[in-house]
Amino acid sequence: MKSEEKLVRVFSGSEVSVILLKAKLEEEAGVSAIIQNDFQSGISAGFAGSTPTGVDLYIREGDLTMAEPIVQAFQE
Repeated sequence: MKSEEKLVRVFSGSEVSVILLKAKLEEEAGVSAIIQNDFQSGISAGFAGSTPTGVDLYIREGDLTMAEPIVQAFQE
């Protein structure tokens, strides 16, 4: 991804849910996604600063139209 592209959070949930949705987005729409897991990052650094379910999934703003139907279906 280019640094000037804006990222949009499309989902927050458990690590397992985020990984599953990321795979669906990549398979069904060819949308690349980034997982941000502050809890795991905190553990790696020696402290925990968030909840274990606080995992976020981000995509490029330009991919939002393609991703929205997949995210909505996943949440149902």
